[in-house]
Formats: sequence, C-alpha cells, structure tokens
Amino acid sequence: MFIETLPGMVQSRILSFLALENKRFNEKELSKLARNLLSEDQGFDFWVKKAARNLLDRMSEPNHVNKWISGFGLDSGEELVEEFESIPDWLKDLTAANDPLHYWLPLSAADFGPKFYDDSLENDQSLFSQVEENGDNGMMEVAVEMEVDRVSNVLLEPEIKTMAISLRDRVINLESSFKAVALANEIQQLCLDKRVNSFQVLSLIEPWKAEDETASVLISHLSSGDEDELAWPSQVLCSIVLPKFLALAEPASRLLLTSTIEYCKLHQKAAVHGLLFPLVLRKEGINNPICDVITRIVKECLHPAHVSAFCQTLLCRGEAERRFILLPCHEFLISNELVWTDSLFSLLHNILNHNVHLTRDSVDRLVYHVRQMAETFSKSLKFGNFVLCLVTRCSLLLKSHKDILTEAAECTDTLVTRSILLRITSL
Repeated sequence: MFIETLPGMVQSRILSFLALENKRFNEKELSKLARNLLSEDQGFDFWVKKAARNLLDRMSEPNHVNKWISGFGLDSGEELVEEFESIPDWLKDLTAANDPLHYWLPLSAADFGPKFYDDSLENDQSLFSQVEENGDNGMMEVAVEMEVDRVSNVLLEPEIKTMAISLRDRVINLESSFKAVALANEIQQLCLDKRVNSFQVLSLIEPWKAEDETASVLISHLSSGDEDELAWPSQVLCSIVLPKFLALAEPASRLLLTSTIEYCKLHQKAAVHGLLFPLVLRKEGINNPICDVITRIVKECLHPAHVSAFCQTLLCRGEAERRFILLPCHEFLISNELVWTDSLFSLLHNILNHNVHLTRDSVDRLVYHVRQMAETFSKSLKFGNFVLCLVTRCSLLLKSHKDILTEAAECTDTLVTRSILLRITSL
C-alpha cells in the first residue's frame, strides 16, 4: 500500500484524520486498511499501530456495524452498489445536458466565454475569473465562510439601526432570564431573517455589555441550527463572550463558562476562530483566568487532533493564515504575535498533558521559543514545568535539539532545573 512508503509520523496523522472524518469515506475500505496495517508484521511505528487500532475501533462501533449490515438486502443475491462508487444524482442530471464539452464532463461550451478556447492563453487572470464566475454556489459559500472576519462597510437602513439600538438598551437593562430568551430570539431574527450584515448589527447591539447571567442565556439560545456553520456561531462567540473573557482579571463566572463550553461543543470550528485564537493572541498576553478558560474549552470541546492543528497554526503559520473572527471595536485588544507569559507556558503545559501529539514543526518552534525565553523566565517555575513536560512528552522529536535544550535549561534556576537536565541527557 502507498501509505506504507510514508514516514511513520505522516502515516499516523493520516490514520487519525481518517478516524476523525470517517463519514466522508467508504467504511469497508477504512476497516480493510486498518486490519491490513495491524496484521502485517513490518515493524510499524508505535503511533502508526495505535492510530490504526483507533481507526478499526471507530469502524467497529455499533452504529457503524448496524449501518453496514442494513446495507444488505436479504431478498437479493446481487451485491448492492456502494454510495461511494456510484455517480451523484446532480452529476447524472448534468450529463444529460446538450452539447457537452466532453462526454465525461457535464459542462457545455456555453458555460465558458470565447477566451476559453483561446490557444494563446495570454491573459490567465481573465480566464480564471470567468471560471470562478461560473462556479457553483457551494464554492461561493465556502468563500463567504472564510471571509466572515472582514466587516463590510455597507450602510444599514435607518429602521434596522433603530431596532438594534432598542435591543441594546434592553440588553443593558434586562431584568429576568425569561425576557433574555425572548431577547435572544429577537436578536437572531434581526441578524439572520432580515438579511442584514449581522456583524454591524451586533456591533450596534453591544451584547457583551450584558450581565453574565443574561449573556449565558443569550449564548444558549443564539443558534442557527447548523452545527457545521462557521459564520453565525463565531459571531455569537466573539460578540458576547470574547470581550468578557479578554477582560478577565478573576476566574470566569461558572454560569457563563458552562454555557460557553456547551455552545463550543456544538460549534467547534467557531470556537477555534471566534474565541481561542483571539484569546491566545491577547495584546497583553494571557493571564491565569484566561488560561483556565482556554484549558477547559480545549479539554472539553475539541478532539486532540484539532488541538494539534490549532497549535500548529498558532506556532508555525503567519498572520494571514491565522484566521480569526473579531468585531472592529475589539481589534485593539488583539496582537498579531504571541505574547509569552507564565500563563501561556502553563496553557501549553496543560495541552501537552491532555495527550495532544504536536507535529514536528510545532515542536521545533517551541524549542526555538524556549531557547529565546530561557533567560527572561529563568526563575519561573511555570516555564520550568513546561520545559520538563516538553522534553518528557516529545522526547522522540527532540534528539536533534539536545544541545539547544541543554543551553536553555542551564539558563534557568528553579526546582525542576536538575530534572530537566537529567531528562535531556537521556534523550
């Protein structure tokens, strides 16, 4: 199999992805792949075998087995055509169109301008723009989803502004939880049903100024019903709870944090882009209360593979690739780069203890920052605990960094310095 020719780390990441997104693939083929990897005795890496076992376990769950069994008809001896091997209905319909460009491609010559047949292709940009204009609605929705962090300057109608200002006054002066439910319904109706720019409307309503009890009710009832949607749930998070968490100086309200966690469980992608990225990139750096909030969301709402991808984007990607959703009035609270504090090292320590397997490039970046920050945090026990956890959990990826880590550890003077040096020596 082709997967066997790849490095062990790549194999384990592919198998973890297949286990996480198993609904997108043929269940029989996934089970066959996992069994083949587990049955072959070729000295596979430990993590490869563990990922293959996890994939096989996922495919052996009762709901998968029942679904697989129900796919067979007892009255028919013929093998049923699998969903993944059949042509989609939309493709079957389009193949019946007149004058196809190719007999196997359901596009007619009329779908393209005359430049499509221009052999010189002198202007590639105009060609691609024509193809994009004829793209389907699905691609347009993806583009909109990726651009929700940009607020357009379209003017709102006076009637919408008046309604938003009225809702703002009610948010601040709300008296009961029952009225908060009705208020949440009105906010959602105004933002979604009126076909307006919901970002601008939320900026006018200022729901982050509500009391914690009111905010918990609002976030519990502001849902579009689509768990895979990014735009609206991320706007709810960044307009209600994000400003409150950014200003935390004491532990967060238990009621508000519980409501936020339940919402993030349903909207994991929105939790990453509308809450976690902006919190970690706080301009003053995160403090202990914010660290506790992020730790609970990471542990209770996200799969370890998602957390690993989040850390990779945070540590290794540039500003343009860290897509986060934020209201314009809160942009001054966010930095473009990580601000290293004791609490940030505590957060990374918690993530490593959560059995999150970081990628090699993430580990490389952490080693770089450890060396850069060793003298600044030479007396910090939180920094020392993080370094000790790093060299313990990621020992297989740190052999090439042994000298750099030794230099960093020798710069520190804490209760765990000796333990760090002994651990580095054993790498």
